[in-house]
Amino acid sequence: MSAATEVAPVQQRGHAAAAAWRAVAEWLGLLFQILLRIIRGTPSSWAQLLSFVGLRHPLLPVAAQAQPSPEVAFVQLPSEAPVNASPPPLRRLTVVLDLDETLVSAYESSSLSATVRTQAVEAGLHCFDMECTSSEKDAEGRQRVNRVTVFERPGLHEFLQRTSEFADLVLFTAGLEGYAKPLVDRIDAHNRFIHRLYRPSTVTTEYREHVKDLSCLSKDFRRIVLVDNNPYSFLLQPFNGIPCLTFLAGQPVDDQLMGTIFPLLKHLSLQEDVRPALYETFHMPEWFQRQGIPQVEQAL
Repeated sequence: MSAATEVAPVQQRGHAAAAAWRAVAEWLGLLFQILLRIIRGTPSSWAQLLSFVGLRHPLLPVAAQAQPSPEVAFVQLPSEAPVNASPPPLRRLTVVLDLDETLVSAYESSSLSATVRTQAVEAGLHCFDMECTSSEKDAEGRQRVNRVTVFERPGLHEFLQRTSEFADLVLFTAGLEGYAKPLVDRIDAHNRFIHRLYRPSTVTTEYREHVKDLSCLSKDFRRIVLVDNNPYSFLLQPFNGIPCLTFLAGQPVDDQLMGTIFPLLKHLSLQEDVRPALYETFHMPEWFQRQGIPQVEQAL
């Protein structure tokens, strides 16, 4: 065997030994780095050390475990609404209000008895004087201006304020705009009426003039009512009418608005359809029949 042949295995063993020492040195260096992190208080170092030696995270304290990434939970949606699901909210009630002898009582100031005015004021009625444009003209062709004294029905402002909290208020009067508009401007300083209708919006039937047709406001009569002291105003929609007592300054003791009308409106605001309740309360179709007016067809 030659000398060169004997040297080759010796060199190979030397290279292998050197590679082994380098691996040991790298392993010791890694352990040293991990120990330094442990000394500095890095919680993840224990996980790295145990992972290096083949152990898994379940042996670690909970606080030291790596947090798993969140997973999306897919929920089976019901094909039908649950039986006890809440019904959809009712839309706001529409309350249509007459003006004269329902909300106020107005008189030409020149014809108002001083005694009536004094007694009404002493009884607690609020009144005011105003000027309004007449439909008539004077001798010179100018529009006449009338002076009017207006008495407010007791509880008027509280009634408008509290009713507007759950209902849309609409004024509907058979009065002319030249008279009614400045009057309503006075009693509705807070603009609680969302809409105002005057005499031109009324209709004439074979039985009465100035009938208030609610179809000009809505074709759906389930959530609309008309409050009026004149029951003939309900002729076209008898199931939607709320008749109230006539208000006059000579009868100052009155609680119709807050004592009777308001509680009824509050009750109706909770009904999906106001007509059955109003029919059971007032039986207006039968009232019209007793006046010789055939029943108006309106399905409930």
